[in-house]
This record gives sequence, C-alpha cells and structure tokens, in this order.
Amino acid sequence: MTSFVHLHVHTEYSLLDGAARIEALVARAQELGMSALAITDHANLYGAVPFYKACRAAQIKPIIGMELYVIEGNLQDRVRNAPAPHHLVVLAENETGYRNLLKLATVANTEGNYIIPRVNKEVLARHAEGLIALSGCQHGEVAQLLLAGEAQAALEAALWHRRVFGEANYFLELADHGLESERRLNARLVKLSQETGIPLVATNNVHYVMQNEHRQHDILLAIKEGKTIEEENRFRYETDQYYLKSGEEMAAAFSYAPEALANTVRIADRCSLELSFGAHILPEFPLPAGQDSAQYLRSLCEQGCRERYGEMTPQIRERLDHELSIITGTGFTDYFLIVWDFMRYAHQHGIPTGPGRGSAAGSLVAYALKITNVDPLRFNLLFERFLNPERVTMPDIDIDFSVERRDEVIHYVAKKYGHDRVAQIITFGTMAARAAVRDVGRALGLSLGLIDRVAKMIPQSPGM
Repeated sequence: MTSFVHLHVHTEYSLLDGAARIEALVARAQELGMSALAITDHANLYGAVPFYKACRAAQIKPIIGMELYVIEGNLQDRVRNAPAPHHLVVLAENETGYRNLLKLATVANTEGNYIIPRVNKEVLARHAEGLIALSGCQHGEVAQLLLAGEAQAALEAALWHRRVFGEANYFLELADHGLESERRLNARLVKLSQETGIPLVATNNVHYVMQNEHRQHDILLAIKEGKTIEEENRFRYETDQYYLKSGEEMAAAFSYAPEALANTVRIADRCSLELSFGAHILPEFPLPAGQDSAQYLRSLCEQGCRERYGEMTPQIRERLDHELSIITGTGFTDYFLIVWDFMRYAHQHGIPTGPGRGSAAGSLVAYALKITNVDPLRFNLLFERFLNPERVTMPDIDIDFSVERRDEVIHYVAKKYGHDRVAQIITFGTMAARAAVRDVGRALGLSLGLIDRVAKMIPQSPGM
C-alpha cells in the first residue's frame, strides 16, 4: 500500500497558476506507484471530471476537492483593501460532500466573486457535511495566526473548524517547500495538534509535475500578472519544491511526523465518490392533460409542417415518421419539447434567434417546431448526422439568442423547470502557438520585434 497520498494538488484549471496538466500529473502518479491522488484547484471544479476519468483509467483512486478562499463578513461587501482571504482545502468524502463542493464553487464564483471567487464562514458552515478539511498552506487562517504569534486566536480558529466539519474531519496541514517560515509554522502546528488533539496531515502544494518545470511555472505566473520574470514586485514561488514528490521524498521531509504521512492514506481510504456518466437526466416537459410526450410532439410537428409547407405530402410524412421514430426510440421526445417551448417563448416575446447551426439543421422535426429555420428537404440534409440510432448520443442543438436578451430565456427556463435543474456551461479557449509564443516572449522581457519575427515563423495551420 502507498504510504503517502497527495491531497493538495493544482492542475491547469488553477488558471495561470497551475502548470500541471492532468494527463501528465496522473501519469507521473502512476509511475510513482501512487494508489490515490487529489485535485484541489482554486475555487473551482473545472477539472474534476477529466481528472476523475484519467485517474480511473490509470487505476488510481480520484479524490475530488478544492482550495477555497474564505473571508470574514458579508459576501456582498466590496472593499478594496479588505484583509486577504484565507485558504482552506476541502475534499469530498462522499456524494453529499461532492454536492456541497459544487454548491461552494457556485457561491464563490457568483455571489462571492470580487477580484477572486470567495466564500464566507457562514456559507462554509452551511455546506460542510460530507467534506474533509485541511487547514491550508501558509495562507490558511490558522497558519496566518500562528505565524503572527497569535496562538490563542489560532487555537480558537482551529476549534471552530473542527466544530463545523466534525471531530474526525478537520486536519492541521504541514507543508515543507524549503521555506524557513514553513519550518517555524510546522513546529507551532505540531504543538497545536498536541494541545487540541486535532490530527496532522502532510501535503506538498503541487503546482507542476516535475521539479525542472519550476521555470515554466514561474513564466506562467508572470504572464498572469502581465509582468516580466525579472521584475521584483511580482508574485512568485520562492523555491522549486512545488512538484509531485514521491512518497520517499515526503517521508524524508516529515520524518518527525509519521502520523501526518499515515493520515494522508487514511483520508484517501475514507474518500469514496462514484461519478456516473452517460445517463440522461432531463426534466420532463409538462404536458396537456391526456397527452403523452410522443403524441404531443407528433401533433406539434404535423401542425408545424402544414405551416411551413402548406400541405403534408407523402415525402414530408415519410421523413417526419422516420425522424419521430428515432427520437421516440432514443428517448429524446422531452428534449425536443423543452427546446420547442423556450424557442416559442423567445419568438412570442420578440427575442431574435439564429437560423440554426450544425447538424440540427438536418432535422425536419427541428424545422417544423421552428427551432431551426433551414429547410432540410430543400437542401437534402441528413437527419442521421444529428441523431443516429446506431450511436446514441445526446442531441446538441446550437441556438443563438440576442446577446442583449438571452438572460430572459435563461430566466424563463429556470423558472419553469427549477433553478436547481438549469445550469450554464463554460468554454475554455486555449492559446494557439503564435499567441503562446507572444505571451512567453513578453514575460521573458524579449524585444517586441524579436517576438513578432519568431511568432510569424510559426505556420497558422490548424492544431499547430
């Protein structure tokens, strides 16, 4: 059994701060013979699913977590020179904990987002069930108080966290990246643990995979701040120790605290989260009395075809029957009714919509329901590109709404089906080679002329 598990790990989804790509991170953990690994990006769960899948593929137990920014006081306060938020690492022990992680991430990035995503102690206490908490790095509340010599306040803060998370669910976090301040802090954390009985846990604050990637990570930090790596007044990590260390390296660093190493394995053993993928969890469309969804969809489509074409020809009937049989057979009738419903709302309220994009334009059902505005029969478009019974995947209808009024449609859908059943998604843009070279060149302080010449030497072909 692995004698150490990394529980404080940042991936590329700690944007412009984490330089550990998930695939490389998991591959290295596998190479080191690690049986489990955590992900704890800054106030987000963007990487949770790809991390979970990568770990499962490598037969490593995934532990889903997050490093929170916690403030005192009201989340609505917008004070420029307020005290810096404290860091706190939270890990999902079970499904309840995972749901609370999702809630904390949502609150942090919506209600609490001011300069950085934040939660306060009230929100934290409300969503603590099913979570295991680590006191955090030097920027944790307990750590900050101990470094400031405020031992009593640190004791009270530690006891508050233990009360909130539970007797067995709060740990004092030891870390050693070669900093003198950490060594002073660790001695005080050990003493606090002895006084309170709060157990210790050893971590390494991973921000890149291999030790020799320290310079790349430093460049990333400079890009984040729009500065060069030579500038003195910028944020930087003072040593090259923030990498995925082996169990042996961690054992050597914390030889004085074997219990803190053993607790990493105990925590990993307790964390048991199973995520399921591929299940369709659509809400049901509220139907008129006496109708089932297949009947109702067919009646709407027949009415729509008569409006579009003036009559129902044998060709239209054959195509409609074919599409409806596939839609019904794959279980997506409610999906089409839901999309028809909010498109109808947009049209009734004068909200401009696009004509339809992608494979959905090949659907007569979508055309009849006025979801799209492209006639698939006229242009001889294939329905099977959109929905194929041989390879059942969720239909994806790309719809454009007026940017000025799209919020009205989102509000309508959330009100009708419940705010807990509607979510917005994020798309990450990645830099092409030329843009990456330009950013790195600026961070290195190279001349703009040289950067431009080098960038223009890179072909602009796709995937470059």
